[in-house]
Amino acid sequence: MIAFPSFPGSTLRTLTVLAALLTGLASMTIAPARAAGSAAEADPATASAPISPALAATARTVAAQVCSSCHGGNGISVSPEFPILASQQRDYLAAQLRAFRARSRAEPDAHDYMWGMATMLDERLVEPLAAYYAGQPAAQGRPGDPALVARGDALFHNGLPERGVAACSGCHGADATGNTVFPRLAGQHAEYLTRQIVAIQGKLRDSPVMHGIVRELKPDEIQALTAWLASR
Repeated sequence: MIAFPSFPGSTLRTLTVLAALLTGLASMTIAPARAAGSAAEADPATASAPISPALAATARTVAAQVCSSCHGGNGISVSPEFPILASQQRDYLAAQLRAFRARSRAEPDAHDYMWGMATMLDERLVEPLAAYYAGQPAAQGRPGDPALVARGDALFHNGLPERGVAACSGCHGADATGNTVFPRLAGQHAEYLTRQIVAIQGKLRDSPVMHGIVRELKPDEIQALTAWLASR
């Protein structure tokens, strides 16, 4: 029996809906799912594999009836508690869904919200869901304090060489839209980005490369950086 974390009633109802939607997958004739932890999962090239119309339709239904309760319609969440998924990198989304399913991404937010959801998610829907959200129009940036945003802009593009902090643009792109497994940060909720940076700093979220980059950032620098990203 699967042991789920303690969920509020609304989340339990969502899990029930997800289970019902996935029941029909058992009768679908599609390519076998890749086993968790396989080399194919780790290869970004697999994300470009064709997705059957039936799986694409099921993914859209799951997104509308399940994921939208937290992440909003078309992946643009209202609450900063939950990340915006619209226009996120497909490879990154697929990798995170698999990390949630394997429970290898284990910061408090992952444990409280995504472990149960991802455990219920059929592997065959990982790529279709990732593709669905990657294809949605990006959220509009939200303006912030001009001085704070300007400071964050400089930090994102230049880093802090004197303290060994690399420029974020080296991996996430000059416009912060990401690339393959490097996520889109542009337009994301500043509060969510702050929580993730703090989680990585404290090694609550396992990300060795990012830990080395953000560990020296001070709270006011994180505030400036996330203000600029949210404004994009």
